Amino acid sequence: MFSTLRRAMLFRRFPAVISPAKRTFSSDKVSDEIDLRILNELNQEMQSIFGAEPPATMDYPELESSIGSTKPESCRQYEQPAKLATEDMSKLTHVGVSGEAQMVDVSSKDNTKRTALASCKVNLGKRVFDLVLANQMGKGDVLGVAKIAGINGAKQTSSLIPLCHNIALTHVRVDLRLNPEDFSVDVEGEASCTGKTGVEMEAMTAVSVAGLTVYDMCKAASKDITITDVRLQRKTGGKSGYWSRGE
Repeated sequence: MFSTLRRAMLFRRFPAVISPAKRTFSSDKVSDEIDLRILNELNQEMQSIFGAEPPATMDYPELESSIGSTKPESCRQYEQPAKLATEDMSKLTHVGVSGEAQMVDVSSKDNTKRTALASCKVNLGKRVFDLVLANQMGKGDVLGVAKIAGINGAKQTSSLIPLCHNIALTHVRVDLRLNPEDFSVDVEGEASCTGKTGVEMEAMTAVSVAGLTVYDMCKAASKDITITDVRLQRKTGGKSGYWSRGE
């Protein structure tokens, strides 16, 4: 049985080179005269065991070059996404030609005025919201401490995000507002500079660190606090110019 299955597997990989007439099939260990009727029966048996037939030349590119491409559409469908993925990788400036991480060389870029606005939301829940509103948290002024932490976070972005450039920021603003509609803190951060690369990461780091600080200041009262919707809202300057979410 093992010999029959082994031969059938071999025949299934070479259907394109077997003619309707009798042929002599040869390998290092096998050399038999094959009757087409027996071959078809074996193929049908293997198909009932293993399912649909594999592509004739999937594992044998040397055969494909001699008899032409016989890959079915089910195989070709994987080639196009792979090609697109390679093309998309060329657009990722932090990825080198071999796929390794790299820091972008911005020396050839022009110095322009650049700004970025980001935001996030910290969901407190009613009980913690009331405590923050009344300034009764044990660690003190939640919003005041988070504001300073966010500003400091923006200045430390290149230390936290490894491939970010060390930017000379000209301004950082972080505002936190209590939102009684959903018992949350709305955080907004803005960064600006005049330089060769944008400040989007600085703005998003600012709001992220501010949100984490709110959590730290309030975690003794609740572990259910969540930080959500960290996002860039707007940016200006640079080659891509103005961009705004929703426009």
